[in-house]
Amino acid sequence: MASVFGHSIVGYTITKLIDNQNTKWLLVAAIISAMLPDLDVIGFKLGVPYMHPMGHRGFTHSIVFALIWALVLMLIFGKKHKLIWFLVIFLTTLSHGILDAMTTGGKGVGFFIPFNDNRFFFPLRTIRVSPLGVKRFFSEWGLRVIFSEFKYVFMPCFIIFGIRFLIRPKKDKEFKP
Repeated sequence: MASVFGHSIVGYTITKLIDNQNTKWLLVAAIISAMLPDLDVIGFKLGVPYMHPMGHRGFTHSIVFALIWALVLMLIFGKKHKLIWFLVIFLTTLSHGILDAMTTGGKGVGFFIPFNDNRFFFPLRTIRVSPLGVKRFFSEWGLRVIFSEFKYVFMPCFIIFGIRFLIRPKKDKEFKP
């Protein structure tokens, strides 16, 4: 998996690109949604095998899960801006599996669960896989993950912010990332 830092910056970036209202609660929900799929690691403690549809990188990393989660949050919180809430939450939740499918480890991502239990990776797998657990993350391995994510996740997000700033209409020129 990518680290919580990588997932969070993508959630932040997607929100800032779509939400012109600067809704703080949407930003918080998006960042949480970008990290949410990894709650499936609880399954390890419950004896759920990795490759089970409910295992790690299974259903919670799927397109169906992202759709359901986005609909739930849209209906609960998206009173005035339902479409924006849906798009931001759907894309940030889905971004989690996309990043994980670009990592150097694991057994793939179940994008199509519950319809197809196969796991997938993208051909470009350059993001170092993050260790599970806080202790292991604060190690040489975790440092390599952070450098990898800086290069392949943070820098593209910063470039997107720069482009957004340059092409923004003049009246709305104040940049608030």
